[in-house]
Amino acid sequence: MIKVGIAGASGYTGVELVKLISNHPQARLEAVTSSSYKGKPFTDIFPSMRGFESLICEDLDAKALSTRVDLMFLALPHKVSMAYAAPLVEQGIRIIDLSADFRFSNPDNYEKVYQTHTDKELLAESVYGLPEIYRNQIKTSRIVGNPGCYPTTILLALLPLIKEKVIHLEGIISDSKSGVSGGGRSLSLITHYCEANESFTPYKIGNHRHTPEIEEILSIHGEKEIKITFVPHLVPVTRGMVSTIYGNAVKSANLADIRQAYQKWYSEEPFVRLLPEGCFPAMSHVRGTNCCDIGCHFDEDTGRIILVSAIDNLVKGAAGQAVQNMNIMFGLADETGLDYVQTPL
Repeated sequence: MIKVGIAGASGYTGVELVKLISNHPQARLEAVTSSSYKGKPFTDIFPSMRGFESLICEDLDAKALSTRVDLMFLALPHKVSMAYAAPLVEQGIRIIDLSADFRFSNPDNYEKVYQTHTDKELLAESVYGLPEIYRNQIKTSRIVGNPGCYPTTILLALLPLIKEKVIHLEGIISDSKSGVSGGGRSLSLITHYCEANESFTPYKIGNHRHTPEIEEILSIHGEKEIKITFVPHLVPVTRGMVSTIYGNAVKSANLADIRQAYQKWYSEEPFVRLLPEGCFPAMSHVRGTNCCDIGCHFDEDTGRIILVSAIDNLVKGAAGQAVQNMNIMFGLADETGLDYVQTPL
């Protein structure tokens, strides 16, 4: 049985982790931490969990946790996780960090959009937690940087085509849409009900902090620097994310080549679903699941590839992918605790 702690359990990602671990057949939740709600029962924060979890929120103390947990999920804000990671690792606790602090292999890329990284040694050890691509490295890692939600939709759609040299590396565009839970539980004007309801808006055009994360991973696998035009939008739904991605096919490529690339990389992956030809994803079809649905189209007139990928931003885009990484780290099947069927309503 894996003994688990969750730091930052009072946020949307944190409570999603609590739900998943509470129903996991091979994991037991031993501790939840929250600086905002220290000393309060977790069920006071989320009454929906009454009868499931009766833990008291506590401080994040590595030494106190060392005898109680094997793994700590850090569902903490960006720039906060790095202060806690090293003490936990020193106590023999493995880490899955859901902030951006341990997603980058190049600290310069992190520092462009966040702050000075204060633990470059541990950053150099961390593994990017996209299971479908980095499974072997994740198995033995002490620290995994869970990918961002937008990067998950974009990278899962693009990487097979880049690896198989089906798509040109220049001129890639992603037009992405997210539900408001992607902004977290803290108050924000853009996610205020009166601002988001019955509205649709792009935001952070040209300076979204997920862009360097996406470009770093694409560049590693493309074996050259890749730049992408990434435009996120906020849509008036609670959870869900869809990315529509445009790129130019290499001269000889066709739809069969595109689909063959996905089959090669994802045929054994339980959570990536390549949709039948002519079918495209919907947010409602992945809501509450750890699945990424991908549809693809090839425009013969323009030579352009159009990809559409959809995830639940709180599950495959955060907590579910983190649990999938935990399963890999502890030698369990990816699907353990995540193999449920969710209805679209």
